[in-house]
Amino acid sequence: MRKLFLLLVGGTLFLASAAQDTAAIYLKLQEIAVIDQKVMMPMRDGIRLATDIYRPKGNQKVPIVFSKTPYQFNTWVDGKMTTRTLEEAYNAVSRGYAYVVQNERGRYFSEGEWNILGAPITDGYDAFTWMAAQPWSNGKIGVIGCSSTAEWQMAVASQNHPALAAMVAQGYGAGIGRVGKFMEQGNWYRGGAGQMLFTAWLYGTQNDKFKPTFPKTVQQKDLQRLQRFYDMSTEMPRVDWSVGLRHLPLQDIIKNVKGQEGVYEDMIRRKPNDPKWFKGGLYHDDMPLNTPAYWFVSWYDVSSAPNIALFNHARNSAKDKAIADNQYLVIAPVLHCSYKRATENTVVGERSVGDARLNYDELTWGWFDMLLKGEQNDFKQKNPRVRYYTMGSNKWQQSETFPPAGAEMQSFYLSSAGKANTRNGDGQLLAAPPKENKPDAFQYDPMNPVPSYGGNVCCTGNAVQGGSFDQSTMELRDDILVYTSDVLKEGVEITGFIESTLYVSSSGPDTDITIKLIDVYPDGKAYNLDETIQRLRYREGYDKEVFMEKGKVYKVDLTPMVTSNYFAPGHRIRIEVSSSNFPRFDRNMNTGGNNYDETTGMKVENTIHHSTQYPSVIKLPIIKK
Repeated sequence: MRKLFLLLVGGTLFLASAAQDTAAIYLKLQEIAVIDQKVMMPMRDGIRLATDIYRPKGNQKVPIVFSKTPYQFNTWVDGKMTTRTLEEAYNAVSRGYAYVVQNERGRYFSEGEWNILGAPITDGYDAFTWMAAQPWSNGKIGVIGCSSTAEWQMAVASQNHPALAAMVAQGYGAGIGRVGKFMEQGNWYRGGAGQMLFTAWLYGTQNDKFKPTFPKTVQQKDLQRLQRFYDMSTEMPRVDWSVGLRHLPLQDIIKNVKGQEGVYEDMIRRKPNDPKWFKGGLYHDDMPLNTPAYWFVSWYDVSSAPNIALFNHARNSAKDKAIADNQYLVIAPVLHCSYKRATENTVVGERSVGDARLNYDELTWGWFDMLLKGEQNDFKQKNPRVRYYTMGSNKWQQSETFPPAGAEMQSFYLSSAGKANTRNGDGQLLAAPPKENKPDAFQYDPMNPVPSYGGNVCCTGNAVQGGSFDQSTMELRDDILVYTSDVLKEGVEITGFIESTLYVSSSGPDTDITIKLIDVYPDGKAYNLDETIQRLRYREGYDKEVFMEKGKVYKVDLTPMVTSNYFAPGHRIRIEVSSSNFPRFDRNMNTGGNNYDETTGMKVENTIHHSTQYPSVIKLPIIKK
């Protein structure tokens, strides 16, 4: 039987069997760092943000690595010391950096009202000013984070604060409002359809309007004491989101599971061009972005394509050549914020993509050493501009651009004799548009949508498991059109953005069109690579709604997909077309109504046309070897 013993750390007794590692990291940090927790950093409007500071002992001036987050970073949770923040602090301080972590306004011990994607970008600017003025600061700040801890970086960088010297943004799509062809408003939309991840995420994250707060008279010493038994974290009852997300109307989903009253009910009513999207913390491509940045993207993240588009925008729009030259990109074959979970045999969903490991600590600290310390290290010699992982061939590749030079768009035209329904139908992908083809029709019933199975998603609880899964059983549904190439005699690498143009008619005033790109193995397994959707009322742009006339054929350009995948000899390329991918995306009720307040949908017949007159086509970026 394992022995138990007590360990005294900072005046607190720890049960060593449960906290020995935590105690050890805390003692190591105490040896090298000045620890200053619950500093209430003032913003220009008087709101104070809770901040923990860890800096090297001594009088030297050091650069700062700053993490700003809506998530819990308290080193005390449920009366026990936790390791995550302490480990991050130790990693920074042991390398000669100060590590500063701060909660967004209205989160945990920070004052003010929280609003996802709507916090004032002046908060970040004011934090930079305060930190740069500290006597222990060398005046240079780098920011780091993944997901919501990265989403704020771009908009704040647009303010051009002189102290902001470097960014490390990982899985940052929730901070992108509009970039190029993408107008997702922080991952709220894709092609004008709602991404349901935020419904489940906000249930566990948004603040209730009656949440407890501390009085403004509370002092730092009191907060340092109180943090040990009040972590200010809401403990939400678990929800079966595979059921919960089916509730109608959309606007009442969180209310239906007795969630907190917060920002969701307002946000679900917004259209893609609502002015509120342009007043908060989202980055839009008419804002400057002149900060050196190291961008980290995942193939199975919710926003791979807009994330890569932002990297390209940052390089191409920078007025200063030195800024353009300091934009770097890594694209890994993992799920959202799962870079360090890659193994010798990385399995994403149920598909093995091989050894996808990288030394991310070496990459990020080399980046910061170069830009925050001014070290003449070998970062640029060792690291390519773009490092991307090609699935199928299972290897890291590199290039100066993305897509890589030499990628050629090749068209694959949809074709059938009118019976492309299911994988047993006659749908084909051809090199030239068919002259005479019968269109393919299917019924879309929003009460019986195509279930999401794997995919490029995060944050939906148990409703959707992200990653690559065999779609072949799903392809037996009659409301999925399946178009497949001939068996490949030679291997084909597809790396870059995938463009889709379909010709569509419908019996209803509005509907959705969905697409998946599939790698079909010789044994028939069909692994999804990427997916997209278009709400047809927004086919002419997101600043207006244009409804359809029954039976009229419309040209629809879908939001681009993106991937890097090697289709080996014997494999086939496949495209799935349908009108739902639920609950990855919300269901179109097909009525032309608001959608968010509707409880009853309308069945429609949707038709995909493909012929010389209506050349429905998928354009794939082929890498010539």
